Amino acid sequence: MLTSNGYVLDESAARLGDLEPVPPSERPDREALWLRLRRDGYLYLKGQLNAGELMDFREFYFRSLEGAGVYEPGTDPRQGIAASGDVDRAALRRGLFDVVVPGPEYQALCTAKGIADWFAWFLEDDVHLHRRKIIRHTKPGEAGIGTATQAHYDLVYLRQGSDRVLSMWIPLGDCPRQRGGLTYLEGSHRWVMAGERAGTLKKPAASITADLPGLAEQRDARWLVTDYEVGDVVVHSAHIVHAALDNVERDGTMRLSTDIRYQRLREPIDWRWQEHWNYKDGL
Repeated sequence: MLTSNGYVLDESAARLGDLEPVPPSERPDREALWLRLRRDGYLYLKGQLNAGELMDFREFYFRSLEGAGVYEPGTDPRQGIAASGDVDRAALRRGLFDVVVPGPEYQALCTAKGIADWFAWFLEDDVHLHRRKIIRHTKPGEAGIGTATQAHYDLVYLRQGSDRVLSMWIPLGDCPRQRGGLTYLEGSHRWVMAGERAGTLKKPAASITADLPGLAEQRDARWLVTDYEVGDVVVHSAHIVHAALDNVERDGTMRLSTDIRYQRLREPIDWRWQEHWNYKDGL
């Protein structure tokens, strides 16, 4: 059973579907990729990144949180098995915001082969990586409003820059659907773009809802899900509605993922996103 923020998704064929990967024949074809991105709002690129490097970073991430009670003592941090006790929030913040987020390891991950070079190729221009990069882990069993990323589209948080900024979501480790991967509302970029043009969508920045099944019913649309493998990424537009599933994994494995944003350097940049992510930054 798939849930998000405790809401149970309708798994009928009319409300749940599969995320469609880009076929190998289209991967080197820039024009085909742009056609697909405009049509679907996303590009699901399987095996885009080096799996070993991602797993090395997964190990680094959890080791950096040692002492915070995040992973189970005596287990390999690379596995990311959730600890059964309470998390030391102060130690977690120190490890995350003082070590991981501003560190050279995270910067190297976000500019690795298959990322910075791919965006430069795809956008046919000099590119800019937003300094505010977000990395999250979710433990199995966390449910209820606010535990999973609610339905939203990225532009509401990036209105002071280009609306052509592209996000890349990177699972840092295998992420089958029961581990709480990202899900996309099919075709939602079309009505979001129309609403943005008409000025009828909610302002200031806010998520749309935590009720994913209700939104799918309202829009007569499907949530698209898949079983992500380490090395897979999704590139999506700033207009497509997406959210996270709850982690209902039974073996204790945590989901770890990061979302980063690239755009053409010559286009307007939202300078609020040019400082390292911090839980107090208000964005």
